[in-house]
Amino acid sequence: MIAAAERFFAVCPRGLEALLAQELTALGAQACTPQAGGVAFAGTLETGYAANLHSRLASRVLREVCQAPCANEDDLYAAAHAVAWERWFDARQTLRVDVTLAGSQRSNAGFLTLRVKDAIVDRLRARTGARPCIDRARPDVRVFAHLDGRVAYLYLDLSGEALFKRGWRADKAEAPLKENLAAGLLALAGWDPSQPLLDPFCGSGTIALEAAAIAARRAPGLQRRFAFERLRDFDAACWQQLLAQAQEQAQHAAGAAVKIAASDAAPRAIETARRNASLAGFEPWLADGRLQFAVADARTVAPPAAAGLIVTNPPYGVQSQPGDSDLPTLMRQFAAHLKRHFGGWTAWLLSADLDLPKHMRLRETRRIVLFNGPLACRLFRFELRAGSYRRAVAGARLS
Repeated sequence: MIAAAERFFAVCPRGLEALLAQELTALGAQACTPQAGGVAFAGTLETGYAANLHSRLASRVLREVCQAPCANEDDLYAAAHAVAWERWFDARQTLRVDVTLAGSQRSNAGFLTLRVKDAIVDRLRARTGARPCIDRARPDVRVFAHLDGRVAYLYLDLSGEALFKRGWRADKAEAPLKENLAAGLLALAGWDPSQPLLDPFCGSGTIALEAAAIAARRAPGLQRRFAFERLRDFDAACWQQLLAQAQEQAQHAAGAAVKIAASDAAPRAIETARRNASLAGFEPWLADGRLQFAVADARTVAPPAAAGLIVTNPPYGVQSQPGDSDLPTLMRQFAAHLKRHFGGWTAWLLSADLDLPKHMRLRETRRIVLFNGPLACRLFRFELRAGSYRRAVAGARLS
């Protein structure tokens, strides 16, 4: 087994850092420190493998290979040139370099990227007599450099494709809601498989499928490959053991009892959601009703149980309800339906519209700041009490 201590940084959507720290701690990571946009942590290389395989919240896991003082571009070049890159890859593998900067230095990112790339290429050429080719689209190896004040951090990417890409999505276009943010919504809502779940604006089914994977105890990385498998120090035996343990865990939970319902007004979205469910291996769940996708208007959808959780990402810019261009009206009508028919449920809605509670004429009991990519959003919680709508109407008539 791999035992040497390593430092890592796991990137995640902003707003999920504390949850990711808890998740990584449960996976055996040490010294988990939430920072803006991710979590720094320590562990063995096996810990890094496990984070890639099991994390539902991370977007990428990076392995720290250098931390050095850096006052200018020459210092950055020297720091990158001093790293023994030949330990992890050689000139036959393609390379991509990305640089991020804190504060006002961001305009220099392109030039600094070239300096880091030159340092790596010069190092490998001096050690091996050859230089790697640059491939920005599908590189074998990706290096990240982050400059924070006068300190440079250099990382090897262990993930490859972003971790929210679980390996099953039928539609290759960017989803409005990435899988790791969907998992974060479920975690923030406190959902567990004992609770009925409804997503009435399900689109391609991301929230419902993340919930199914949680209920099935299926590691999110089981159906994909990772960049660390291409590194020279890759421990195949350790990785195979982690995979076998994850597969055994999923097999033990295959018969989990759960009720997950999702709907959308667009038939094409439901077709895609069902296809995604089949590709993700949930065809048996579709057949026995544990996972249900239906064409339905959110303003008339029937409750799948007497009580449960609604977790959803309603439209707030690109309209998904056919024939409706007035989003405030749509959300007001949706809220009226919830008041009439979903007493005893709790609804969690992610929206970039800060006036959503006003449109819905509901008072939120909690709001959490999250980011859907660069878009600042709020996750609103609404407690739906049986009879509250009828009492409100009666009070209005008496006034």
